[in-house]
Amino acid sequence: MKIMVSACLLGDNVKYNGGNNRHEKVLEYIKGHEVVPVCPEMLGGLPVPRAPGEIQDGIVRNEDGTSVDYEYRTGAAKALEIAESERIDMAILQSRSPSCGVNQIYDGSFTGRKIKGMGVFARLLSEKGYKVVDAEDI
Repeated sequence: MKIMVSACLLGDNVKYNGGNNRHEKVLEYIKGHEVVPVCPEMLGGLPVPRAPGEIQDGIVRNEDGTSVDYEYRTGAAKALEIAESERIDMAILQSRSPSCGVNQIYDGSFTGRKIKGMGVFARLLSEKGYKVVDAEDI
């Protein structure tokens, strides 16, 4: 099985604050499978570190209100191209991310409040028929 995985879950320092979300259960789950790491935000041209983004009324913005929607959507499209060319079987994505959140995202208020919803990349994969799994469900 070929599994696309949010690069931050693998321990890559691509998170907005320069860190990662290394996830031991995900690392255990993917053992013996072909892994395709991806960070849609990096593919969209965003730096590390970068200001955190949240989805507000369907648009990804930084806390100061600056739209980074183009970068998030560009990165999601590039990541989808990789998923298609690699013929992945599923994707395991970072919880609550404006790119990769599967079950929940932050509500756009930058207060830590979560709502039901999907990140830009997770939604794109799902709409294309790919199985997407939230890292917290592993």
